[in-house]
Amino acid sequence: MATKTIAGKTVQVNDEGFMTNPAEWTKEIAIEMAREEGIESLTDAHWKVIDYARQSAASSGASPTLRTITTGSGVSTKDLFALFPKGPAKKVAKIAGLGKPEGCV
Repeated sequence: MATKTIAGKTVQVNDEGFMTNPAEWTKEIAIEMAREEGIESLTDAHWKVIDYARQSAASSGASPTLRTITTGSGVSTKDLFALFPKGPAKKVAKIAGLGKPEGCV
C-alpha cells in the first residue's frame, strides 16, 4: 500500500489516491484534498455533505453512493454537482477520507 503526505501527515492511500484508513483523516487533510480536486475552500454546505458521508460510511462500512448522499444529507443532486463538480460521489469520498464508492468508474 502506498503512502502520501497530506497536510503534514503521512496516510495510506490506494493507487487512485483514496485513503485506505478513514481513522487517519483530519479536517486539515480534507481541506488539502479538496484543493487537489479543484475546490478552493470548503463551505458549511461542503462540510454538511462530508460529515454525512463519514457518518454513513461508519455505519454501513462503505462509501455512500450519489443517491445515498442526496437522500441522506438533504442536498439535491444539482447542488451536489455544484459543490463537487465532475463526479461528486467520488470527490466527496476522497475528501472525506473514504474509499471509492461502489459503481464509480
